[in-house]
Amino acid sequence: MTNQSTSVAEQATLAISSVNTGVFIDGEWGESASGARFEVINPATEGIIATVANGDASDARRAIEACNRVQKQWAKTSPRERSEILRRAYDLVMDRQEQLALIMTSEMGKPLPEARGEVAYAAEFLRWFSEEAVRIGGDTTLTGDGKNRIIVTKEPVGPCVLVTPWNFPLAMGTRKIGPAIAAGCTIVFKPADLTPLTSLALVDILVEAGVPKGVLNVVCTTAPGDVVGTWMSSGIARKISFTGSTAVGVRLLEQASEHVMRSSMELGGNAPFIVFADADLDRSVDGAVAAKMRNMGEACTAANRLFVHRSIAAEFGRKLADKLSQLSVGNGINPGIDVGPLVEERALAKIQGLVDDAIAKGATVTCGGQRAQGAGYFFQPTVLSEVSPDSELMSQEIFGPVAPVIPFDEEQEVIDLANDTPWGLVGYVFTQDVDRGLRMSEALEVGMVGLNTGIVSNPAAPFGGVKSSGLGREGGRVGIDEFLEYKYIAVPRT
Repeated sequence: MTNQSTSVAEQATLAISSVNTGVFIDGEWGESASGARFEVINPATEGIIATVANGDASDARRAIEACNRVQKQWAKTSPRERSEILRRAYDLVMDRQEQLALIMTSEMGKPLPEARGEVAYAAEFLRWFSEEAVRIGGDTTLTGDGKNRIIVTKEPVGPCVLVTPWNFPLAMGTRKIGPAIAAGCTIVFKPADLTPLTSLALVDILVEAGVPKGVLNVVCTTAPGDVVGTWMSSGIARKISFTGSTAVGVRLLEQASEHVMRSSMELGGNAPFIVFADADLDRSVDGAVAAKMRNMGEACTAANRLFVHRSIAAEFGRKLADKLSQLSVGNGINPGIDVGPLVEERALAKIQGLVDDAIAKGATVTCGGQRAQGAGYFFQPTVLSEVSPDSELMSQEIFGPVAPVIPFDEEQEVIDLANDTPWGLVGYVFTQDVDRGLRMSEALEVGMVGLNTGIVSNPAAPFGGVKSSGLGREGGRVGIDEFLEYKYIAVPRT
C-alpha cells in the first residue's frame, strides 16, 4: 500500500470513528433497549470497521411514539423554516463530501470518486426539496354551477416510515427524508444493516442543520421485520416509503393495507438496454458501461439485458468487453480503482451461479466470468455473448458487473422481449432515428427511459417504475406530493 493510500485509509478510519452508532430517538443518541450491537464489514477487506446498536421492537415503539408527540407541532412550522433546515443540511453535506465518501466506500465498496459523486447527488435532493418546501400550493375555483367555491389545500400526510437499501446509502436517505421534512412530516428511519454508517452520519448532519427533537428518529437493526413491523402495525404511521426488493415491498404493502397507509415503493428492476443497427456504436457502448457498471452493477437502474441488433451484436460485444476488461478492480479506497467489491459474499455466489447457468445454456464469456482472487467480495467485469433467452439472468435482477448480450432482428421482437418481465423500472434505447426512439419510449413498459443515454437518475426528475417495480415517484416536482394529503373545502357563494 502506498503512502497516499495509507493516508486515505487513516482518514477513513477517522471518519468512521466520528459517527454516532446508537439509536437516535426523540433527539437523543443511545444504546438499543437490549444493548446488542451488530458488526459492519468492509467488503473489500472482509474486516470489521464498526459496530452499531441493534434496535428491536421496543426501540421502534419509542421512536414512532416520539413522532406522534411532535407531528402536529412540526406540521405547523412555516415552509420557510423547513426550507432553511434542508438548505443548511445541503451545505453541511457538501462541506463534508470527502468524509462521507470515505465512510461510504469503507462500508459498501464503491470507488472513492464514485462515492464523492453520490454525496453530491444526495445533497442535491436536500437542495431540491428545500426549494419545493416553499412551493407547496393549493387551488381555488368555482363549481360548474357557480354556487360554491372549491378550495384545495395540501397538508402533511403524518408520521412516515422510511426504509432505505444498502447500495446508495446516502442518496436513498436524502431522497426520502428531504421531501418528508419539506412537507412537514415526522420520520422513523431504518437504514440497511449492511451500510448503516453513512446514514447515521447523515442523521447527525440533519440534527446539526436544525431538525427539531422527535421529528427524525432512527433505528438500525438486523431484525427489520420486528422494527418495521412495529411501525406498520402501530396505527400511528400514515406513510411507508420503501426501496428494496419486490418480495419485501409486497409484504409491506400487505401490512400497509391494515391501516390504509399511503405507500411509495421503489422495487426491483430488469432493465432492457436496446441498441439498433443505426445507433452510434461507440456512444452506445459508452452508454452501456455507464448503465451497467455504476455501483459495480448493484443498482436497480442497471442495464440487465443488453439487446443488440444482430448485424452489430458481435462488434458491440467486442467493444464492450474491451472497455470492461480495461477497468481496474480493487479496494475502492485506493487511487485508480474503477470497480470495487460486491457488498457481501452472498452476492458473489449469486452472480457466479447466474454466469455458470448462462454458460451451460450456450453463452460465451467474452471477458471476465469469475470471482477475482484474494480477500474481498470482488467479481470480474463480465461480458457474455449469445445468451440464451431461457438463461436465469434473463429473468432475475443480476445486481453485479455482468453484461449479457442478446441479439435481435426486428423492432417488435425486441419490444416483446424487453417487456417480457414482471418489472418495469427503466429501459434504455440507442438509435439515431428520432421516430423510432420516441416509438420505443412509448412501447416500453417502464417508468423511465434513457434515450441515447445510460444515465437517467436526477433529483429534478420523477424516479419510479410500473408493474412490479413499484408505486409512486421520488424526486422532481411530484416527489413532495407523495408526502402530502389534498383537502377540499366547499364554501357556498353568498
